[in-house]
Amino acid sequence: MSEAVKLAVLRERASGETRVAITPETVKKFKALGANVAIEAGAGLAASIADADYAAMGAQILDGSGSIAEADIVLGVQGPDVALLSGAKPGAWIVAGLDPFGQRARVDAYAAAGFEALAMEFMPRITRAQSMDILSSQSNLAGYKAVIEAAATYGRAFPMMMTAAGTISAAKAFIMGVGVAGLQAIATARRLGAQVSATDVRSATKEQIMSLGAKPIFVEKVAGIEGEGAGGYATEMSAEYQAAQAELVSAHIAKQDIVITTALIPGRAAPRLISDAQIATMKPGSVIFDLAVAQGGNVEGSVPDQIVERHGVKIMGYSNTPAHLPADASALFARNLYNFLSAFWDKEQGKPVLDEEIGNAIRLTANGAVVNPRLLG
Repeated sequence: MSEAVKLAVLRERASGETRVAITPETVKKFKALGANVAIEAGAGLAASIADADYAAMGAQILDGSGSIAEADIVLGVQGPDVALLSGAKPGAWIVAGLDPFGQRARVDAYAAAGFEALAMEFMPRITRAQSMDILSSQSNLAGYKAVIEAAATYGRAFPMMMTAAGTISAAKAFIMGVGVAGLQAIATARRLGAQVSATDVRSATKEQIMSLGAKPIFVEKVAGIEGEGAGGYATEMSAEYQAAQAELVSAHIAKQDIVITTALIPGRAAPRLISDAQIATMKPGSVIFDLAVAQGGNVEGSVPDQIVERHGVKIMGYSNTPAHLPADASALFARNLYNFLSAFWDKEQGKPVLDEEIGNAIRLTANGAVVNPRLLG
């Protein structure tokens, strides 16, 4: 019988990263598959998980030196630097959110070291991979958190309130970009009692917007509105559409109290949705939350992890929004990783064996080289 596969999890080193790639729940599940699990001491503390909780499920707690003790698979939220992987076996899998476009040098280093790097954010958006999709699980929480933080920063109440002293009008919230984060932002703003509208470059989202009780705001009869590329991701808008969209948004945004922008294009800088001139038309005290601020920002003048005031409007956004909900974000991320590895677990070999469809989509490096077509173009 082959030796049990060893999974290792290191403490996240990236600034502001509070999540962890494994939870006691998934330790127990990996153990049930026959794997051994080793976790660096303190890896889960920022997500409110004590070392003792991991140990109770059968995990080995490493002494904190960073040793990964002959690991076959290293799990992470963000990709660890190669220097931390010196104890891993030759050809070990590195399974994490690897930011392949932003951290290309690190990907090259994985290749040079002989590791097989698997980028979870390259998971194809197909039905059988939905439970493995870290972008969806984390974006869901990000959309929620964006609205909560905007509400906390906004100096007024969200719902309409009728009191003996008079009536307070409901806040008007506008969601730009109706992917997973945008849909959750719509739902959250509605729950808080706001009057919600939303827009997207994909016309198919109109029904989704209305199903959540929000008003769709769309440019009509202009090329580029479809805006949907492979795998359900948004693509760049046509120049004609961008001009029409800017005109429509300028008129609409001037009436809004809260704006949440969520537009991202994989591998490219975030598209600019709101200009300084448009911000100037908004009411003083309004709040914009830019969920794309870490990728260049949808909003002119937004700065990661700072509240910037322009024309009396507060503009905010976090460089890592899911990390502001570490316990829930870790629980979902860890389940994504477990769902992925367990789906391919070969009982006879005692380890996961990838198929071509998903394996080729997420594999960045193999046999000492970068192999993913998206990085070779």
